[in-house]
Amino acid sequence: MAEQKKKTTKKKEEAESEEKAILEPIDEEDSKQQIKISENWTPRTTTGKMVFNGEITSIDQVLDNGLPILEQEIVDSLLPGMESELLMIGQAKGKFGGGQRRIFRQTQKKTREGNKPQFTTMAVIGNKDGYVGIGLGKSKETVPAREKAVKAAKLNVFKISRGSGSWESNSKEPNSIPFAVTGKCGSVEITLMPAPKGKGLCVEKECQKVLALAGIKDVWARTKGQTKNKINLIKACEQALRKLSSTKIRPKDVEALSLHEGRLEGVSK
Repeated sequence: MAEQKKKTTKKKEEAESEEKAILEPIDEEDSKQQIKISENWTPRTTTGKMVFNGEITSIDQVLDNGLPILEQEIVDSLLPGMESELLMIGQAKGKFGGGQRRIFRQTQKKTREGNKPQFTTMAVIGNKDGYVGIGLGKSKETVPAREKAVKAAKLNVFKISRGSGSWESNSKEPNSIPFAVTGKCGSVEITLMPAPKGKGLCVEKECQKVLALAGIKDVWARTKGQTKNKINLIKACEQALRKLSSTKIRPKDVEALSLHEGRLEGVSK
């Protein structure tokens, strides 16, 4: 009996040590945020296996090194606080309810068997702290289209740079963007400009959802083209947000713009 108890205690200690090795903190300064790996996940890609084994403990290691994200469980493990929202890209049909915005964009194909409908949805995910992703999903039914959109958004996650580049405010809090950026898709062109603290998101409603989940609180915007096409408008907004990190900044301007890339936890405001 004593030997069995010793064996069970050893097994428990080994299991606890394995759990501690997997649930390592992402950063020494932020020891509260830990990796939570789902029990039902069996990784198939190299990046997924590295995350599962504890070799990768931060989403920044994946994005900075250009590692491919081909499994949505990678984002679920490294960014547990992600929120998702479906965007209003379509409109209802009908005599009385026509024209009302909805999350599905429905198209039909005429065939000899009849009309074959297809639904398109667009989802955005973000942790409201510097990480955001946008995805598009298509299917013959509504539920699979939503699931595909959320999955695509997780696979397309990226981080943005924030700052306070507005000349109207002397705040050092990175509540806005550091400089103006422009994105274009089709005929739609959108320009995001830094705004002072407390101004809010002065932009189209669907773009407001994207910027809010990205962690931007104040911004000006100017649009051109056929902005009624919401898919092109959101893609243009995504292109503009990606330029925040790809644009090179001189070291002397980093402090003046309060530039910070990624999450702001542990940063003095």
